[in-house]
Amino acid sequence: MSSPDQNPNDLPKYVQISELLIRDIAAGRLLDGERLPPERDMAENLHTSVGTLRKSLKILEQKGMLQRIHGSGNYIRHGVKDDSYYAMFRIELLDGGGLPRADVLDVSIMDKPDDLPQFGTSPRGSRVRRLRYLNDTIIAVEEIWLDAGAGLVDKNALSDSLYHYYQKKLGFWIHRAEDRVTIANVPDWAPEKFTLCAGATTAFIERFSWSDAPAPIEYSRTWFDTTRAHYVQRLK
Repeated sequence: MSSPDQNPNDLPKYVQISELLIRDIAAGRLLDGERLPPERDMAENLHTSVGTLRKSLKILEQKGMLQRIHGSGNYIRHGVKDDSYYAMFRIELLDGGGLPRADVLDVSIMDKPDDLPQFGTSPRGSRVRRLRYLNDTIIAVEEIWLDAGAGLVDKNALSDSLYHYYQKKLGFWIHRAEDRVTIANVPDWAPEKFTLCAGATTAFIERFSWSDAPAPIEYSRTWFDTTRAHYVQRLK
């Protein structure tokens, strides 16, 4: 299911819906053992077709997050490892969940500036700046650096999920990440559309990310609006 202005590189509609449901399960908005509404009602609420919804539910079923009982309905199951595209996206709406998406502000291939910490093996990298949303709510601006040794980012091929792009276009997957959460000032490149003005103090996340190599290949920094979203780390 697509619309005329949909990015052809984005996750398919049915995958987006499955990711939204997975994040709602992780946030506790969908409880263990809870029966989902009838599929026709769910499809209407999600603005999709019943056929597309069923493909989404099939993904959850394959992951062990959904039990389909003939004649009874679809039931949520917790306690399964989350390996979804947005499993490492730790920012949620204040009431939980929310499907991440992004507006790309800029993609540049350049030498790494002196203010970046050490990561990767190359002196150059791809810098991606984005405005982040959860559903339709603007929640953050972010700057991601990918080491040139891992590949170069093509702006025209980007999707909302960078990890999806890495896997599909560059042939690697991010296996683990380390976050450092503190406060910092909103950068001067933040667009007017962002909810906080440049220089405002807000919550700040630095992240180092690893693929298979010993050294991290990605470094990112995210400034998010705590009146709209919060950082969540669940321990299991």
